[in-house]
Amino acid sequence: MNIQRHPLLSPAPGTQRELVSLHYGQPGGQKAYIQASLHADELPGMLVAHHLRRLLDELDAAGQVSGEIVLVPMANPIGLSQFVMHGHQGRFELTTGENFNRHYPDQIDNVAKAVEFDLGPDAAANVATLRRALKSAVLSSPVETELQSQRRTLLGLSCDADVVLDLHCDAQALMHLYTEVPCWPDCEPLARFLRSRVTLLAQDSGDNPFDEACSQVWWKWARHFAGRFPIPQACLSVTVELRGAVDVTHELAAADAQNIVDFLRWRGLIKGDRPALPEAVGDARPLAGSMPIKAPVAGVLTFLKEVGAEVRAGDVLAQVIDPVTAEITDLKSPVDGLFFARDFVRFASAGMRIAKVAGREALRTGKLLGA
Repeated sequence: MNIQRHPLLSPAPGTQRELVSLHYGQPGGQKAYIQASLHADELPGMLVAHHLRRLLDELDAAGQVSGEIVLVPMANPIGLSQFVMHGHQGRFELTTGENFNRHYPDQIDNVAKAVEFDLGPDAAANVATLRRALKSAVLSSPVETELQSQRRTLLGLSCDADVVLDLHCDAQALMHLYTEVPCWPDCEPLARFLRSRVTLLAQDSGDNPFDEACSQVWWKWARHFAGRFPIPQACLSVTVELRGAVDVTHELAAADAQNIVDFLRWRGLIKGDRPALPEAVGDARPLAGSMPIKAPVAGVLTFLKEVGAEVRAGDVLAQVIDPVTAEITDLKSPVDGLFFARDFVRFASAGMRIAKVAGREALRTGKLLGA
């Protein structure tokens, strides 16, 4: 295992943060990139990375890593240090208010122009050419802030990977995944290994989150060069939502880490007998059919349904109680679907998103992700 340190742009004299990446195997074959806690207050991923590191250390020492595996056990040193009155603020950078998992720079057009005369009829050769050009473009892109340098570093480590796993969690939730529609055929086995209850599919969900910055280059290049050069979907990039924020236990993390190793072995990045695909415990549904449940009024929030419930349109999921007037407001599911995530805050402000139900029909348009 090779440890690499990546200094970020210093935001002030006497201050220097860095990202640390762990490198297993050797470049030249398939590459997998895994990072934990890009939202720095979402901690299940860090514990999974801890257990994954132990497994990969053993496999690497035994010469079992046949591809290249890069693990970033803590992907957001900026957010990890942000505390306001003892409360961890790991989702948004305090300087800009920007979500750490949004606004990754787009190099698609620049790379397409740079390599157009180097592409040909060989799809594998085209992938190699595009990966080299993309990595060069990412690493040479100018940055002006610490946040921009963090984004550049993370993309520089991941943009040439065959598999990208971005480990997150929700507030209180089932295991679930987010990926793009063209990635679903390659993601379906991962969903089985991770026992995901639902995978939410979109194609360009808005604001360029990290996972889509890695995967959407390929289908956009395929569209750009359609009829001229073959461009396969060369990156499976997935946001893995490791249940809820307090699901930070060795039992869960060890099992998740082993499931990731099993998937990597199934993909051929780790030597040994290919494991059998587990039975699917969930399915794929459109992200545009994942319906947010909002509180129209403020008050004490209490849930009547647990995550994992199959609900019908009109079912009451929660109630908001005005402590002054004693008025009760029912919050109902707008669709039939899987009640897969809810907030852990128990006082709702007016307009607050408090839960999500995954329906089967696409009903929303525009930007599909939350803030």
